Amino acid sequence: MDRTAGGASLLSLDAVVIDTETTGLDPRKARVIELAGVRLLAGKLIAEDRFRQLLRPANETIPAETTRIHGIADAAVAGAPLFAEVWPGFETFLDGFLVIGHTVGFDLAMLKRECDLAGLPWSRPRTLDTRLLAQIAAPELAGYTLEKLADWLGIDAADRHSALGDAVTTARIFVALVPKLREHGIRTVAEAERACRALTAVLDDQVRSGWIEAVDATARVDAEQTLKRFDSYAFRHRIRDIMRTPAIFVPPDAMVGEALARMTDERISAVYVGRPEPGQEMRAVEAGIATERDVLRAIARLGAAALQRSVAEIMNKPLASVPADAFVYRAIGRMNRLKTRHLGVVDEAGYVVGALSARDLLRLRAGDAVSLGDEIDCADDAHALAAAWAKLPRVAEMLLTEGLSGRDIAEIISRELGALSRQAAVIAERRMRENGRGEPPCRYALLVLGSAGRGESLLAMDQDNALIFAQGEPDGEGDRWFAAFGTHIADILHEVGVPYCKGGVMAKNAPWRGSVATWQERIDKWIMRSRPADLLSVDIFFDLRAVHGDGTLAASVRQAAFAAAEGQVAFAKLLVEDISIPASLKLLGGFRTVAGRIDLKAAGLFGLVAAARALAIRYHVIERSTPARLAAVKAQIKLSAGDLDALAEAQGVFFDLIVSQQIEDIALGIPPSNAVSVKRLSARDRDRLRGALQAVTIIDDLTRDLLFKG
Repeated sequence: MDRTAGGASLLSLDAVVIDTETTGLDPRKARVIELAGVRLLAGKLIAEDRFRQLLRPANETIPAETTRIHGIADAAVAGAPLFAEVWPGFETFLDGFLVIGHTVGFDLAMLKRECDLAGLPWSRPRTLDTRLLAQIAAPELAGYTLEKLADWLGIDAADRHSALGDAVTTARIFVALVPKLREHGIRTVAEAERACRALTAVLDDQVRSGWIEAVDATARVDAEQTLKRFDSYAFRHRIRDIMRTPAIFVPPDAMVGEALARMTDERISAVYVGRPEPGQEMRAVEAGIATERDVLRAIARLGAAALQRSVAEIMNKPLASVPADAFVYRAIGRMNRLKTRHLGVVDEAGYVVGALSARDLLRLRAGDAVSLGDEIDCADDAHALAAAWAKLPRVAEMLLTEGLSGRDIAEIISRELGALSRQAAVIAERRMRENGRGEPPCRYALLVLGSAGRGESLLAMDQDNALIFAQGEPDGEGDRWFAAFGTHIADILHEVGVPYCKGGVMAKNAPWRGSVATWQERIDKWIMRSRPADLLSVDIFFDLRAVHGDGTLAASVRQAAFAAAEGQVAFAKLLVEDISIPASLKLLGGFRTVAGRIDLKAAGLFGLVAAARALAIRYHVIERSTPARLAAVKAQIKLSAGDLDALAEAQGVFFDLIVSQQIEDIALGIPPSNAVSVKRLSARDRDRLRGALQAVTIIDDLTRDLLFKG
């Protein structure tokens, strides 16, 4: 990802924090006499990675009044180099990174003046100003000097009025401001820039003083010109489309020669090692793998005798694997990271259902974007996780440029949101151990619910997650462990860029975690209740997908939920009782907008998804995605049901328009939403939107008819 991209997360930002000491406060006359910088990597101050240099102002003396401030006198800089000698080294230190400073517009003006005087080229870096950011985070503060901010944030402002000391203090202030900015909905560089540009009075004062504007986002260049072309096959197809079945197993006590013969007969380059029961599958964590290379290494070491050794002696265990329903780019990234040419393919419960090799992936290339998934998988803290997650909008933009539909992109976003949640759980488990809480008390599964479970997440998202564990009573010792665990997960996700759910649908809250028995009791109560108020947020549970832990727990509870709800028309009806589709089209076909935008979730997407879910529950359709649910219901009712097809098409239109708008908004520093600007739509897209909005007007009547049909 471009290190100065607007979508870069403030939490995991790569940047250089600079400061200058000068002969005066007027950048049109003063000279730089000290230049310093320190580096932020992944949002963390790297104190030892620093630059500091005193400078000699040619043919000028340092005024006594400024020496009293910073302590630098003529004698101190008498043997120092001139700016022109130092600038190339400082440019190398900057290395194209985003630049942060306190009242950075002054520093920029000073650097530009020195470059102009020395006849050196000047290029304005992308910048953020901690003085402006602090005013956004705390508009009530009496002042925004370094001393006042350091005192407010509890930071030791050491070595004041030295360029290096002030750069270090500024870096620490920036790091401390990041969570406070997040409370104001500011998480990315572009969002910070946009908020800073709103402080027009401050910016105008600075410009009048001869400073360079403290924030001036790098102009966006058309994506068609800047994005690398890549083969989007890996983002369009899932592992199950290209895996080989069945997976070939040999028992651990088989001879290496037997395994090699099996590879030759099957024309494969590896066999899995294990002893699955007849007619049953085996878990990847219990299996091993032996490859042609393993055989060759054994022969090189032992000669022909290697063929008489057991295959268990040369295998690698456990078998590295990838889910069958993952996209192909996931396998590419995992193979690259693990430096392996073979992966087992597993179902939701972790059982091996197929095999995948580098040969199967031959000719599939997806460019740098394939690293997104694997960077999430190997992130070891929130900063690294945020750095990986910040790539998502850029990947979505690349995919949109390549012609993928909004629905395709939503599936990829959903898969990565699941992966993000899984890695948050891995980090949360480690935190639990570090805090002395030990290992999980029993088997468990972390679930994503709602749009993430359906594969329909977009770039404006919040958390919807839950926990199922094998046994334990509410508020018992095990439940308290999972409550703390769920809190860590929620905090990590919020810090990384997936905000807390406003409705409280998070595993840290008691209604969204429990044992298998607790969940079954809960589900029975849901289905037997008759008040819509009691069913708030219950519907999204039926979209659940396990992303970490024991997937069999999730599968059993989900199956039990659908079984209990089968034929319960009253329950299904309650789930859509309060849904109303607003009139979004005017009499002559115009759009009803607010501030020029139309909220497509409110205008139809929400009701469409809810209706499809209720119909799936009514007709016992286990599918998760909205189009698959509509298609399955259509097949069951034995009618052409063109209205159901129109609803599926309408959802696709909504996704296309929302994704495109969200990508544009993120680049401009506008928090993504489901509201689309009508003005920016082409004539074709306006016609598509009219058709989609007309299609959803029949949801109420159609759902009522189909719920009671039969």
